[in-house]
Amino acid sequence: MARSTPSLFTADLIAPAIGDAFRKLDPRQLVRNPVMFVTAVVAALLTVLLFVGGDGLALGFRLQLVVWLWLTVLFGTFAEAIAEGRGKAQAASLRNAKAELTAKRLAGSGAGLDTGLDHAWSQVPASQLRIDDLVLVETGDLIPADGEVVAGVASVNEAAITGESAPVIREAGGDRSAVTAGTRVISDAIRVRVTVNPGQGFLDRMIALVEGAERQKTPNEIALTILLVGLTIIFLIAVATIPSFASFAGGSIPVTVLAALLITLIPTTIAALLSAIGIAGMDRLVRFNVLAKSGRAVEAAGDIDILLLDKTGTITIGDRQATEFRTVGGTSPAELGEAALLASLADETPEGRSIVVLARDTFRIATTALPAEAEIIPFTAQTRISGVRIGTSLIRKGAVDSVLKATPEAAESAASTELRRVTDEIARAGGTPLAVAKDGRLLGAIFLKDIVKAGIRERFGELRAMGIRTVMITGDNPLTAAAIAAEAGVDDFLAQATPEDKLAFIRREQEGGRLVAMCGDGTNDAPALAQADVGVAMNTGTQAAREAGNMVDLDSDPTKLIEVVGLGKQLLMTRGALTTFSVANDVAKYFAIIPAMFVVLYPGLGVLNVMGLATPESATLSAIIFNALIIPALVPLALKGVAYRPMGAGPLLARNLAVYGLGGLIAPFVGIKVIDLAVNGLGLA
Repeated sequence: MARSTPSLFTADLIAPAIGDAFRKLDPRQLVRNPVMFVTAVVAALLTVLLFVGGDGLALGFRLQLVVWLWLTVLFGTFAEAIAEGRGKAQAASLRNAKAELTAKRLAGSGAGLDTGLDHAWSQVPASQLRIDDLVLVETGDLIPADGEVVAGVASVNEAAITGESAPVIREAGGDRSAVTAGTRVISDAIRVRVTVNPGQGFLDRMIALVEGAERQKTPNEIALTILLVGLTIIFLIAVATIPSFASFAGGSIPVTVLAALLITLIPTTIAALLSAIGIAGMDRLVRFNVLAKSGRAVEAAGDIDILLLDKTGTITIGDRQATEFRTVGGTSPAELGEAALLASLADETPEGRSIVVLARDTFRIATTALPAEAEIIPFTAQTRISGVRIGTSLIRKGAVDSVLKATPEAAESAASTELRRVTDEIARAGGTPLAVAKDGRLLGAIFLKDIVKAGIRERFGELRAMGIRTVMITGDNPLTAAAIAAEAGVDDFLAQATPEDKLAFIRREQEGGRLVAMCGDGTNDAPALAQADVGVAMNTGTQAAREAGNMVDLDSDPTKLIEVVGLGKQLLMTRGALTTFSVANDVAKYFAIIPAMFVVLYPGLGVLNVMGLATPESATLSAIIFNALIIPALVPLALKGVAYRPMGAGPLLARNLAVYGLGGLIAPFVGIKVIDLAVNGLGLA
């Protein structure tokens, strides 16, 4: 779901942004944007010349130029400030979730404390917690620090982080044990082992990132900045040579006019908006509940070719669910259902609970608890069987081979052959079979199925339409993997994959020149997430996965990559569109100021005054005013972004030239002419 965001121009955003715009005039900050730094230096130089002496131009004219030059710089810093302000507004709500957290730290807390449920606790500020401390979190409590659930199971409301109101289950073990500071336990109790020190948690990093405190320039931004610096140097040299040409013609050009020419020549428009575009790209991801750790990741998302997805917890919901009972040896379905229910009543795993629910719903079995004399047989990794003994009756449930081994009297029976056939069918359908036996007799099998997340097939179709190939990676056998891949609608799959296999696959694709994205949630996904160009970790996943990825999806929806890719492409398109507009805009400004500057020395240049501007002074002033005003006029487009439409590079270039190139040519001709009429009408030049 998309997180709500403040409107572009509200009092809450504009007032702080204006103050920040002035603070960003600090040369130490301004020098990071060389073009705007040059503009500020020119404005400062002309400000000094106002008091030192004139150059043949009216004081009022020179004063207006100085004011508009400083406004050009301020509009540039304002664009960056308002982009950062939107991130700060988002961070404010996150900071509220973190404020005043306290913890019930367990006595003797530390790495040596066991995870039992009967320790005494004391109330302490969350800021005093350290790595390996154990805390108790009960119903209604806020989780005080990032950590891993080591005992218990609870329902947790993560709305403060994800914006999603539906609670999630967090329990010890597996890939659903990670919890985040500021989220609230709404049922039951859990013991949490703290995994980070104060100030280093996920919420702290998220606040810093959305505020822009840790944002670095992306490769495209750096390349474009180098281009802008190069153009500025070229035009600076060109303007510096103009006095020589003027002297050769027997005249001179005032320093003020030369300064105005330089500012209209250098690409101030795109330079002023460049930083705002990058900040806005990360901000838009946050609104879709995706945290990007760098602008580089956002840009890379716009160019990815292959998406790798872990199966469990990413494509599927993570917990296998019982969907069907299949009988053998003439057993009635009701008998199999009742035996499976009794063997699962003490099984607190999601699979065990789903068997109980299926048996009750299918056969209307009223049994809700085992008799007092029942002996529970717990599951162990060695036996791979669980069950229950009630009086003289013994019910077993578990892996097919293990159940057959535990019931040798039935291993050679016709029911055994039939069970093998049934369980093979379940495996080919992508499921996991559990055999059930009672008193040495095989009753049948339970069909456990990985449930594919709703709507995921259609979303993968959208990715395919965007030219992105989807590949599912799983540790399952090829039969199961093929069935899940077909149901989910991925383009390919890699079965029985180890962490090393995932890493090798990504490196192989990258060596072929392709950009790879990886979605995962488990610790075994961490190496692949770190290697991928775009590593999207699910928020429900482990701490290791979230640390390894360069993005975290707070909704844990793998198809969110559609939005991520769209926003990445939108970022690239926005930068390209505004660069095209800026270059075309500069070309039009040349026609305004160059004829006005040289018409006295070279009257023949008057034919280039295609705008019919009144005087050289009004032409110069009008061009400078337009140069300043176009920056805030384009701020909404820079922050909102150009709408993304799937298309090739050729059509995209044609669209940019037709819309933004032509617009960049027309807008200055119209704008400068209108300003010229106003300037002369008001007697400003």
